[in-house]
Amino acid sequence: MIQCIQQLKTAFGLAFLWLVCLVYFTQGFRSFVWTAVSYQLKDRLKLSPSASQFVFSVSFFPWSIKPIYGILSDCIPIKGKKRIPYLVISTVMSLVPWLILGINASTRSSIWHLMILLTLQNLGSAMADVVVDAMIAEAVRFEKASFAGDLQSLSWLSMAFGGVCGSLLGGYALTNLEIDIIFLLFSILPAIQLFSCGLVEESSMGGEVLSDFCISSDSLHLNGKANDLDEDSSLEKKSNVSARKRKKSQKKSKKTQLTRRKAQTMSPGKGKSLPLLWFQSLKYATYNLCHAFKQPMILRPMAWFFLAHVTVPNLSTVMFYYQTEFLKLEASFLGTVRVIGWLGLMLGTFTYNQYLKKMKLRRILALTHIGLAFLNLFDVILVSRTNVAFGVSDKTLVLCGSALSDAVNQFKFMPFLILSGQLCPPGIEGTLFALFMSINNFGSTVGSFVGAGLASILNISSGSFDNLLLGINIQLFCTFIPVVLLFLIPKEATGIA
Repeated sequence: MIQCIQQLKTAFGLAFLWLVCLVYFTQGFRSFVWTAVSYQLKDRLKLSPSASQFVFSVSFFPWSIKPIYGILSDCIPIKGKKRIPYLVISTVMSLVPWLILGINASTRSSIWHLMILLTLQNLGSAMADVVVDAMIAEAVRFEKASFAGDLQSLSWLSMAFGGVCGSLLGGYALTNLEIDIIFLLFSILPAIQLFSCGLVEESSMGGEVLSDFCISSDSLHLNGKANDLDEDSSLEKKSNVSARKRKKSQKKSKKTQLTRRKAQTMSPGKGKSLPLLWFQSLKYATYNLCHAFKQPMILRPMAWFFLAHVTVPNLSTVMFYYQTEFLKLEASFLGTVRVIGWLGLMLGTFTYNQYLKKMKLRRILALTHIGLAFLNLFDVILVSRTNVAFGVSDKTLVLCGSALSDAVNQFKFMPFLILSGQLCPPGIEGTLFALFMSINNFGSTVGSFVGAGLASILNISSGSFDNLLLGINIQLFCTFIPVVLLFLIPKEATGIA
């Protein structure tokens, strides 16, 4: 491992490697502060489980629109730079809300102020995630493609390590520190991240990057039209086809030359030309993204992954209330549960790579949802208090359920990552992959809204969990719905192809 880090340091530079690891570590360490947010909503603001879940759903919505950040950073450079300026902006948006929440008590006491600041903080975190992913992709493409796997592995390892540290320290901090101090302590990481942005140098592209993007996008757009016309005329005689192709080639050449001349005559210093170039860049990027996404081979699998989240109500916040108020589980123990969850996630990744990746994708996803339905029985046993009759402690059941559920969920997430990477057409891999991840995140957000609605309908509130068992049984039944929709997944697809 040390040798691998040394090789990456030589290939990409210490500053770049430090920044990437720091951003991913911070993403994982967020569990340190978000546990405190959960207790703030429950104990200080006295919100019901459904209201708390609504706040979380709204706050995490910025993770559902990640392609917008990718398109903006790709198409609108700031002073000729596409990555570091956006990373600075996103880091500031991640830093300022925690400082305000830590210093100003009134913002912590208002549900609307708190929700706005948490949403702004997630906007910064999601944008930083997209920008760093783009930096990794560019570094790998232009510098050392052979280190792609090592760099990604180091990134995920940093996030997992941050998650373990954040979960362990979060439980301890909640027991011994005030919530405002926890917010201020966490703000140290974004502050270090902001400082680290100045250590990484990014070459200035000037106005050329916009011009080149417009030219290449225009060429891609023309190529797409030419291909469509070629398909429509496939039944004509060969001589006519050749003539048409020559005409199309000439038109294409003229249009490309004209576009190139216009781009060369446009100066970024002129106020009118720069917004025009921005508009053209955004227009072509959006067109190519939508055109690729509408392909059935892409649309159908992504629809399944979205529906797999939407059709299963998320009752995690309700269970948090039940565990802390009815079972009286301590904050330190819940931190340990999250650590076990991270370890289960890594175990699930290892198990998938070793034993499941060559299996048919439909079978993997069907077995995953059957496994999740089985693990829902842990919650049924816990809420019905059946475990007490058999002498099984609540803590043992919660720990086992957390570890196994995160491991089994990874069996669904790993194929999603692999399938997303394989479905991305050349040229727009980064933005389309961000769109795929946003679909997954948006599905989770909608699933949380559905869970909040279900809790509200069943009148599940703080101190009143009479209908929680019914809610869990509904969730258990809904877990089988995605299995019925597996016809959307390609029949011959496996976990790696």
